[in-house]
Amino acid sequence: MSQHTPAARARLVTEVQISPNTNGLPGIAQLRDVVGAMMTIGLILSVLALLIAAIIWALGSNSSNPHLAGRGKAGVLIALGAAIVTGASVTLVNFFWRVGQQV
Repeated sequence: MSQHTPAARARLVTEVQISPNTNGLPGIAQLRDVVGAMMTIGLILSVLALLIAAIIWALGSNSSNPHLAGRGKAGVLIALGAAIVTGASVTLVNFFWRVGQQV
């Protein structure tokens, strides 16, 4: 039995083909600007958090306070993780968009 029966052809004809439309709604360019600004704010806050956490880590180490030093280390890792996610967000979304298109 052939795979190209009339029913199979009808299914192929009625497949939905939709792709992102960059000019479908007003304000898309402004939304891109807002998202870019939010990414910039996220990166700036990650740097600020990294500096504060490093200072806390140093104070904890110098004062022989292991709790404070541990909190500083955790803060450094969290700030670095936030910077990685913020910087890679567009690439991650594009990667998963392509994966989703292959399903």
